[in-house]
This record gives sequence, structure tokens and C-alpha cells, in this order.
Amino acid sequence: MRVVAGERKGMPLKAIAGNTTRPTTDKVKESIFNIIGPFFDGGTALDLFAGSGGLGIEALSRGAEHAVFIEKDFKAFQVLQENIVKCRYEEYSELFRIDAKRAVKALLKRDIEFKLVFLDPPYHHKEYYDLVQVLVDNGKVQEDGIILCEHAKEVELPQNFNTFTLQRQETYGGTIISVYRCTGEEGE
Repeated sequence: MRVVAGERKGMPLKAIAGNTTRPTTDKVKESIFNIIGPFFDGGTALDLFAGSGGLGIEALSRGAEHAVFIEKDFKAFQVLQENIVKCRYEEYSELFRIDAKRAVKALLKRDIEFKLVFLDPPYHHKEYYDLVQVLVDNGKVQEDGIILCEHAKEVELPQNFNTFTLQRQETYGGTIISVYRCTGEEGE
């Protein structure tokens, strides 16, 4: 694993030993950022279920000004910390070792809006995708923001999260990438 593009391009990232997480491959990561826009002009990213931090670190490397990383697994969190330090993004990052549901509750109390939301939960926990709805309903995703969900083929996500509508889906093996953008019209 490595940073694919931007100011830290080519920087190797440490992966998590074992099978508690599924790191997004460099090929899929590159495709994701080709879909949502290769570079950013600021904004804050939320990497929920961050694992080793590959998606959030990639967003920082490509121009996001700040990233919030949520990861509850102890080993994954240690690797995430190491990768943030290695990439010298400590002052641009907030890391929380906490369950995603509790993290979202805490984020609702903060004056923060996200331009990028990455959601890649354990595939067998479909209920975690409901956290996207909570973030959108509480105004935590900017109107010009992007929500990206990584999920198994068997997981069917809704067409809309309030005013955020499914714009594109790409399949990579058994993984689907679903991209949502705000259309300004509330979905059903």
C-alpha cells in the first residue's frame, strides 16, 4: 500500500497484519479518486472505519486541509497512528479510537462539516451505512460534499441519503464503490 498521488505520492503505508480489516487496494483507491475528483481545494474529510488510514491520508495528500479518522480496532489504530506520523500529517489529522456509532454521536455535537465522507465498514454490518443518513440529516456533510461507500455486492444501499443521491457505482471484484452527491432534492 502507498499514497497514490499528491504531495505524499509514492509514500509507502503500513498495512494491518491479520484479517480484521480489508485495506482498499492502490488500484481501487486510484479509481476512487479518479471518480470523485483527483485533487481537492481544502475541506475536511471523515474516514469512518479508517483501518490503516489509506483513504483519509490520500485525501490529505490530494489537498484536503483536515481529516478525522475513526477506528476502534486496537491494532488498526496503532498502524493508523504510525501512517499519520510517517506522512507528517499529525497537525492536519484527528484520530479517535472509538466505535463508529459513538463517534458519529460525538461529531453531531461539534461545529464541523465534511466535504468528503469515506465509509468502509465491515461488510457484514449493513446497519453501519445508516450512519451516513445520520450525518446528512444533521447537516454534517457540505452541500458540495461527496459520500463514498465501499460495500460488498450483496449489500444494497439506498438510492438517496436525503438530498444526496447515488451518482455512480463501480464494481471491483466483490467490492462495489457507491458515490453520492447532493442534488438539492430530497429522495424517497
